Amino acid sequence: MTSWKLTLPCTRDEAEAIDFEGAELLGIDPAPVLLTSETVPDDPLAWQLEAYFEAKPGKEEIAAVRALVPSAVKAKEVIEQIPDEDWVTLSQQGIAPVHAGRFYIHTSTNRGDVPPGARTFQIEASRAFGTGTHETTAGCLRTLDAMRVRGERVDNLIDIGTGTGLLAFAAMHLWPRAYATASDIDPVSVEVTAENAGINGVTLGVMQGQLALAAAAGLEHPLLIGRAPYDLVIANVLAGPLIELAPSISAVLAEGGTLILAGLLETQAERVAGAYRRHGLRLAGKTPMGDWPTLRLRKRTRYGWDRTTRPGPDGQGLAPGFGSW
Repeated sequence: MTSWKLTLPCTRDEAEAIDFEGAELLGIDPAPVLLTSETVPDDPLAWQLEAYFEAKPGKEEIAAVRALVPSAVKAKEVIEQIPDEDWVTLSQQGIAPVHAGRFYIHTSTNRGDVPPGARTFQIEASRAFGTGTHETTAGCLRTLDAMRVRGERVDNLIDIGTGTGLLAFAAMHLWPRAYATASDIDPVSVEVTAENAGINGVTLGVMQGQLALAAAAGLEHPLLIGRAPYDLVIANVLAGPLIELAPSISAVLAEGGTLILAGLLETQAERVAGAYRRHGLRLAGKTPMGDWPTLRLRKRTRYGWDRTTRPGPDGQGLAPGFGSW
């Protein structure tokens, strides 16, 4: 038995926008398995899309895959025959385990030697982003670990754009009694997060120490709004969405709370931080990771009669009807 692999170049934006179960592939039976990856580290224009087929793809199949990555319109596709039983392993051989702070991230094929005392997470490179191999995810893990080392307390956290769920899992390990929420605009990412939660012993639910999940664009979901305010918000997406979400993310962050932002280049850091300064946040720290810094911001505390809060999962606030977000 053999399988076939079709490879096309793409950009990071295209890779992150791919609907792995979208209409473009509905006419192909069985549907191909899609994987995306960097070809040049830290270059958002140098990614690739790999589509795995049970039979050699024809013109219609090639056209359907091409439709997912418009930047490859003039690129010549690469089609190769591979052993059927080996393609998943082959696709993950180039992924090395990641050791960031107290966390050690690996796939099922590259566990390697776990550092003493490390908290391990098994995250496969599959249908969603956030395996820990990119600087943005590793930077968030180090930032979270440093917060815990400083003794910071977190009672209610949310991971927006969760991808694989990794950052939510890590935060829950650091603050095991916190209420935790994870969301993503892509329902497939929410499914992947639920699968990874089972693999890594994370309990799903809405109580303390459990992870609540929602598929939502930004914070447009009753669950996400109803569980605010959050004293820790993690958002590892891209600079454009981070700027666009600044008003709503700032609104659901509790006064004195911490916001961790990633997915932005060093050249975009000031513009992203500036969007949040306009909503009462200040830059409290930066974790450099090559060209991909992780920003840590704090929301200023207001005092006086006009202070307004919103209910969290542990009780009522001063003005439970405030805001629409």
